[in-house]
Amino acid sequence: MQFPDKHTVKKGKKKKRGHPSEDETYPKKSSERDVTVITERPDDIPFLIGAMMRMGMHEIIDRHVPRHPLQRELSWGLTALIWLAYVLSEGDHRKVSAEAYIKGMRHTLENLAGCEICEADFTDDRLTNLLRYLSDRETWENIENDLNRKSVSVYELPAEVVRCDATTVSGHHEVTEDGMFQFGHSKDDPDLPQIKMMTAAPDPLGMPPATDIVSGEKADDPMYVPVIKRISQCLGKRGLLYAGDCKMCAADTRRYIVIDEIGGHYLCPLPKTGNASEDIARWAAGGVIKEKEGSLEEVTVRNEKGEDTVIAKGYVLIRSREKVFGGDDEEGERKERIFVVKSPTHAKQMEKGLEKRLKNAGDKLFALTPQRGRGKRQITGEAEVKEKAEGILKKHRVTGLISYEYEKEVESRTKYIGRGRGSAKRKKEVSERVRYQITAAVRDGKKIEKEKEKYGWRAYVTDLPEKKLSLSDAVRCYRKEYRVERIFNRLKSRLNISPLYVKRNDQIRGMTCLLTLGVRVLTLTEFVVRRSLRNDNAVFGGDASRESQKEDRQADGGTTSESLLRYHSDYYKDKGRQSEASSYPLSEVQKEILKRAGLNPSLYQDLEINKSPPQLTEW
Repeated sequence: MQFPDKHTVKKGKKKKRGHPSEDETYPKKSSERDVTVITERPDDIPFLIGAMMRMGMHEIIDRHVPRHPLQRELSWGLTALIWLAYVLSEGDHRKVSAEAYIKGMRHTLENLAGCEICEADFTDDRLTNLLRYLSDRETWENIENDLNRKSVSVYELPAEVVRCDATTVSGHHEVTEDGMFQFGHSKDDPDLPQIKMMTAAPDPLGMPPATDIVSGEKADDPMYVPVIKRISQCLGKRGLLYAGDCKMCAADTRRYIVIDEIGGHYLCPLPKTGNASEDIARWAAGGVIKEKEGSLEEVTVRNEKGEDTVIAKGYVLIRSREKVFGGDDEEGERKERIFVVKSPTHAKQMEKGLEKRLKNAGDKLFALTPQRGRGKRQITGEAEVKEKAEGILKKHRVTGLISYEYEKEVESRTKYIGRGRGSAKRKKEVSERVRYQITAAVRDGKKIEKEKEKYGWRAYVTDLPEKKLSLSDAVRCYRKEYRVERIFNRLKSRLNISPLYVKRNDQIRGMTCLLTLGVRVLTLTEFVVRRSLRNDNAVFGGDASRESQKEDRQADGGTTSESLLRYHSDYYKDKGRQSEASSYPLSEVQKEILKRAGLNPSLYQDLEINKSPPQLTEW
């Protein structure tokens, strides 16, 4: 609400009657009133807060996070929502930046939250306390469980396949004995300490209903069972298919899924380690024979041009599950099916890698023995040239595929013994300088072709029968494993989880949990909008559709939540240049987005400040 500023008369001599006294204040006349203009760009903040309120996130957080008797009006749930909306919009999870942001968006946030808000609600200390509550394992699991039940009931979420995977988050943190950041196997940066997180996401939603965070040195294998147990309890369904990478293929994990408690099924690739590597090599050799005979089953998909493209081909093996679970398998009569599959695309990529390794190995073999010259170190021993050449072949994994030839070069030099001018009778000595030169690096074409035949083969294992999961269904199902990877991609790109601007263990856990709630908002909103468009066989029209066309093709199913947020932020960025307007009507695309997300356009319309200030009675 806006009120006109008051005009104050400065102190001075007494005025004549009818004039204001020294301390009197009075409002200016309507023509002289000063009006305070508040300029705030709501961008995507109302959309994000509205989506989180529809999920009931603030109510669930308030239910499990204790409230202090002297706490201000703003609850922990609304604090988390507002902070998370800022993080999702700006990609900045630093606590120090939230307070300044609240100061510039106070009017918008108060209208959305329905209560008074001030910068003191978002101080570093208060946000630290919020993260401390979220870091408590029991509190966090209760929040996740309630959010899952609420989401399933409100949005009617399907769940037949659950995908499990883990990732690491690296950072420049000090490593302590009991700290969360530890050194471990990392795909990001092995030179930095890391934390590790495991999550599971049901198809086709891709939302993380269960997330576990551990220190960075822990292995992935033991993390699957706790997460699978939690998600099965949250969804309340039996017989789900759990899909994961080769680390989920551990016998204990598969046994738990099938026998112990879950009553589910599994689909995962066998790791190329231990005895399994020998089995896979043998099955791949059998697949090569079948491929030459033309007896492999082909798996096809339809591309953008409407043509059927072969994405894989393979065959099926059956073995007793007792071999994996041991003799105490109560259902030992059941069989385990193995899909031996070759991916032509993967095979071509591996062939390109082989060609690159062969070329690099050949170049380094010749560079090993340079011609004589200043600063050119020569190899003078046969054992040394063999050792270094074999080391190059081993490093590039081309041993046996390239053979090399070398020769010994001897340079003789005769000189007189002692000082002085030479003569016919003077004694001489002959010195020899020996060097070895690699003269040829020859590729073995037959061995290389035989090596390429092994490329692209992989073995997948499942306990489902043929009528429930065929080879084609298994390949298509596993090819959508990227859906769970999108969770990690959003954490590391949209939410910028790395680097984490916190140090203590409880703050690291709490911040990671808070950011996973942000991923939950993005994935759930995206799923709801896509489902609405698919049910109506509709697409977003106008310029907004063209702007996100490229990104939509890359995503699974169409419009992404990132493009939905961009519709709002870009619209107000352009409109902000028109200073003569006090508010801007929603575009048709914005209205359609809000409608399909289940939100009310009043989220934006109610933000407008009263166009005319209230009239005050003149004295």
